[in-house]
Amino acid sequence: MSHDRRSALRTALSARVRISHPTLGERVYHTRDISDSGIFVVVEDDTWPDIGDQVEVQVQGLPGEAPVLGMKVVRLTPEGFGLEFLNL
Repeated sequence: MSHDRRSALRTALSARVRISHPTLGERVYHTRDISDSGIFVVVEDDTWPDIGDQVEVQVQGLPGEAPVLGMKVVRLTPEGFGLEFLNL
């Protein structure tokens, strides 16, 4: 029996994302996976938001400018943090 309580299927996806946080500022990270409900961001430094923090996320490196999406921190792990889409 799985202890994974996620309701959405995850798909591996490595993409650069710019994350804007009210106190941490802007940082560029890479994603590990994406689902219908959110993304997981890999962190290689010591800059971590807190659970419940709201951030703005924009995919980088596309031919055109990607939309800026509101997301909320819902999970922290030693590898990074999980974000949930807001207002979709």
